[in-house]
Amino acid sequence: MRHIDIPIHELAFVAGTRAMAGAGLGLLLADHLKPESRKTLGWTLLALGALTTVPIAVSLYRRSEPRLLAD
Repeated sequence: MRHIDIPIHELAFVAGTRAMAGAGLGLLLADHLKPESRKTLGWTLLALGALTTVPIAVSLYRRSEPRLLAD
């Protein structure tokens, strides 16, 4: 198990990118907009959310520390 200390502003950034990816996926699956607009916006939000995941994950992993579990 790893322990990570993360400031609140970085936690908000992580949550925002996850929300963006989720909103993009939701738009791709919904029928509330015209198909062309829905696909363009959905793929854009999903791509931005997915692309921002990599640098965030690398940053958090580098700052994490192995944690020993007590018996």
